[in-house]
Amino acid sequence: MALAPSYEAPPAVPVHVAIIMDGNGRWAKARGLPRIAGHRQGAEAVRAAVRSCADLGVSYLTIYAFSSENWKRPPAEVDDLMGLLRLYLRRELAALERDGVRIRFIGDRSRLAPDITRLITESESSTAGNGQLTLTIALNYGGRYEILDAVRRIAAAARRGEFEPDDITEPIFEQYLQTTDVPDPDLLIRTSGEQRLSNFLLWQSAYTELVFTPTLWPDFKHHHLEEAIHEYQRRERRYGGTGG
Repeated sequence: MALAPSYEAPPAVPVHVAIIMDGNGRWAKARGLPRIAGHRQGAEAVRAAVRSCADLGVSYLTIYAFSSENWKRPPAEVDDLMGLLRLYLRRELAALERDGVRIRFIGDRSRLAPDITRLITESESSTAGNGQLTLTIALNYGGRYEILDAVRRIAAAARRGEFEPDDITEPIFEQYLQTTDVPDPDLLIRTSGEQRLSNFLLWQSAYTELVFTPTLWPDFKHHHLEEAIHEYQRRERRYGGTGG
């Protein structure tokens, strides 16, 4: 009887790509521009990345738009970022619907302005039936908070007698995460040369292939995504099954 392979070869294209979009501020500084100019150019890069993922056959794209730690930035910059989000949703919704892109959000919405939460709800509702690409936007998101929130809700369910603590498995735990209907990322890209997860998809990235590029996010183009996918394709995804 033939033995099963010791690793799973990656598919031609990763099903789910996650991106930590870093470097907007440095891009603007290098050009003597205000930080908001970098964020605006970064929004253009988001549009291009969505189109590139759809063209390359990626099914899920998750982007880290605003972390729970980003509230520590100067209030004017936070206001600019929220204004860009409003503009993006209003301007891009029709095009995303036309292209069959489903939009979903993860993160804590309680701190967001009411008009932004309405835009989020409207965009999720109007694109719910689309199947070309699922675009997940992590907004006011933190991986530790997501895990802690899941633990609290699981504990409450166990207290109600819905299951015994010893019955909690990884699949049950994952049902309480905000990404419950999305597969774990196959490939996570971080731009700007930084090499850390920064509290992004901590549970979901346990076996994700990580690719770090020095390219600043506003400069990230289709060929950069292709290069990251090619790097992913060269790797053997062992899932801890064999030694290196």
